[in-house]
Amino acid sequence: MRSERNEQSFHLIKPREHCFCLETHMHTSQSSACGRGTPEEMVLAYKQAGYDGIIVTDHFMNGNSCIDRSLPWEEQVDRYCLAYEKAKQCGDEIGFSVFFGFEFNYLTTEFITLGVGKDWLKAHPEIMTIPIEDYLTLIRDHGGMNIHAHPFREARYITEHRFYPDLVDAVEVINLGNHDPIYNSKALHYAQEHALPMTSGSDCHAPDHHMGAGLAMDQRPSGIKDIMDTIRSGQGYTLLGEELVCNRMHEGDEE
Repeated sequence: MRSERNEQSFHLIKPREHCFCLETHMHTSQSSACGRGTPEEMVLAYKQAGYDGIIVTDHFMNGNSCIDRSLPWEEQVDRYCLAYEKAKQCGDEIGFSVFFGFEFNYLTTEFITLGVGKDWLKAHPEIMTIPIEDYLTLIRDHGGMNIHAHPFREARYITEHRFYPDLVDAVEVINLGNHDPIYNSKALHYAQEHALPMTSGSDCHAPDHHMGAGLAMDQRPSGIKDIMDTIRSGQGYTLLGEELVCNRMHEGDEE
């Protein structure tokens, strides 16, 4: 996959004709404390950059979220999901696909969770307190999936590296928020060692932030289940962003 980049803009050049280019890891200022772009701004930026869709994966309430934790649980979930809902509305208006996910945090070990929605979250407040092994199993038992995000990243906010190869469904082996390529290389070897499917994500936090990672899917997904099924199969997609890993400017730690 080639890309064109300058200080003003980024444009994704698709690796093959008719593929569906999907961002799997991005944040908004609506729900992530570290986000610097509204849901609408992020959708427009990704559309302009040449993507076909995004998964909104804001930090969940046990991570770097800007949602008020003193609110009742259902209200927290409602406010958290506003980012996706606003992005989806904007995407529908401009012909751009938007899917729901979230970045779940366990003591600074993070997972991209897909396949469960707002109603499910409201019904399961226990996910904030149960052991991480129980959480990963619960998501899988309810048809969802967990992708281990940037498993080898070293940063000020990360206290320890933890690994659950039997409980995760995929490994993020390219993350453009990693500031040393070795973190991605280690993730690749880890995924290969445990025969786990691989994903790629930009971990983008602002409209002018780093883009270029994601999945180039052979088929346009009709919903999040299609995306999960494709990732689980390890087929029907290629990873975007490999050539950008070593070229990224040093931008400081992202959470």
